Amino acid sequence: MALDRIEKLLEKYFEAQTSIAEEKELKDYFASSDVAQHLEQYQPIFGYAIKAKQEQFTATIPLKAKKRNRVVWLSVAASVVVLLGVGLFTFNNYNQPEYQDLGTIEDPEVAFRETQRALAMISESVNKGIGSMEYIKEYEQSKNKVFKK
Repeated sequence: MALDRIEKLLEKYFEAQTSIAEEKELKDYFASSDVAQHLEQYQPIFGYAIKAKQEQFTATIPLKAKKRNRVVWLSVAASVVVLLGVGLFTFNNYNQPEYQDLGTIEDPEVAFRETQRALAMISESVNKGIGSMEYIKEYEQSKNKVFKK
């Protein structure tokens, strides 16, 4: 009786009409030691699933980001910035007279106020930059969660 059921389940299995429960029944039957001799040829098919389930992947996978493309673009951008800087420096120095008034202020109070104004302007720009860094910090935290570093 049980042998007839197994043979019918095998026919259904090869026609792709078995349910999960029926396939589990086949796996259990072929995992046991009392498999009929004429059905032993099917034992590796169902035994493989049991062995595959027990296997575990132990090798480490190196996670390397493709940085070469980024490096190329950064080097091109750095070259353009350097060329623009040299060009602007040359252009500005070529068109100006030799003597430059650097804005020396004689009155110490006026100099102090101008220095405070300049430092406030620099502070405002730095604070904007620090505000932008919050996005980078948030990105790093998200990246660390994803890659679990």
